[in-house]
Amino acid sequence: KTASEDPEEAATLEEAAAPAETIKSNNDQVPAEFKTKKKKATSYANSMNMSKIGVFNQLTSEYGEQFSEEAAQYAIDNVKADWKANALAKAESYAETMNMSKAGVYDQLVSEYGEQFTKEEAQYAIDNVKADWKANALAKAK
Repeated sequence: KTASEDPEEAATLEEAAAPAETIKSNNDQVPAEFKTKKKKATSYANSMNMSKIGVFNQLTSEYGEQFSEEAAQYAIDNVKADWKANALAKAESYAETMNMSKAGVYDQLVSEYGEQFTKEEAQYAIDNVKADWKANALAKAK
């Protein structure tokens, strides 16, 4: 599920983005706390291959980092990550280790209960993943 698919989440992200945009435009006023959040976001994005929404949710979750939405949005807006490459890495992992089908991998990538990549990022991953789908089907059948 992307923010554009969920009007309530889109509104939340937009509301959180407004103050962050103001902060981003004047880098001298960026609180140290926000810079710390950016480092966390970079870590989640680049070492765990998470989606943008996944990172945001991890940063703001009561079971995760418990950051304010404003701080998390600042981090998301300023993190350097290749979201399509992250989706591809996750797709390769699902295909290789879980012998999932192409459709199953795609669904896992876009699911609100899964990785939460955008449809575009998931399609990029499916189009570029190197997987032997027939071998995966055979492995599942066994």
